Amino acid sequence: MTEGNPYLHNENTNGLIRRYIPKKTDFTTISDKEIIQIQNDLNNRPRKTLGYKTPAEVFYKEVSRHEL
Repeated sequence: MTEGNPYLHNENTNGLIRRYIPKKTDFTTISDKEIIQIQNDLNNRPRKTLGYKTPAEVFYKEVSRHEL
């Protein structure tokens, strides 16, 4: 699906998460609702490495290819 170094893709994702949750944040202070909102925001954000598709689009397209 994506090419290149997976470590760099992970680092990019970490940087995106840090926009919402700064380093040294106590995760016990973040609600499940906040985590779900961050997850939804990131999964619906277009990515250059995915040809400007969102992770959600790529995931659902792949899943639909394997449905019975």
